Amino acid sequence: MTLQRNIVLLAFPFSNLRQTKTRPVVVISNNKHNKKSRDVVVVPLTSNLQQTNYDMLITNENLDDGYLITDSRIKVSRIFSVEKKLIKIKIGRIDIQTFSEITTILSNLVALSDYKA
Repeated sequence: MTLQRNIVLLAFPFSNLRQTKTRPVVVISNNKHNKKSRDVVVVPLTSNLQQTNYDMLITNENLDDGYLITDSRIKVSRIFSVEKKLIKIKIGRIDIQTFSEITTILSNLVALSDYKA
């Protein structure tokens, strides 16, 4: 089963939807959803370390298990769902503190702002 906090490699489609490239993502959907659904909700990792809004640095020190070949950034603002059948392999699992930071960033991303009734 695909578990929340796992870092997995998936066949990521190019914009032309004809080709794919294998990319790492972090599963952020909860395990109840992951067990019942054909999809999981994920955020991608990138080796481009340039900081942008709504992302965070992740290194091997942020993992409970597994190994990253390079420091990366978790792109929380690029959240999407993907069919579990596209997942190739688990490569690690982020720790609770790092996951908590992801959920805080996600919460800030979707927080109500500039709302006028």
